[in-house]
Amino acid sequence: MSEIKNKLKDLVQTAMIPEVELYIDDLNEDLLADKNKAENMQALKEMEAFLEELKSILAVIDDDAIPTEEYERIYNKIMENMKKHQ
Repeated sequence: MSEIKNKLKDLVQTAMIPEVELYIDDLNEDLLADKNKAENMQALKEMEAFLEELKSILAVIDDDAIPTEEYERIYNKIMENMKKHQ
């Protein structure tokens, strides 16, 4: 597996998925506490969809389904977004 695919897989597995799962847990707790129900329901749907996208990225990496340049583009896009939201 190329270095960029390893970096992308590591980023998705160790940073992105756990962070999204924690956020989903927080949203579920807020929903149980009846906090901002409509807003949290929408955020929950979006985060669950994002989690599925991340899992799809892992499957694509494992299947080696796209060119290396695409892995690099995805990795750079995620890193750019992470920097924006720090």
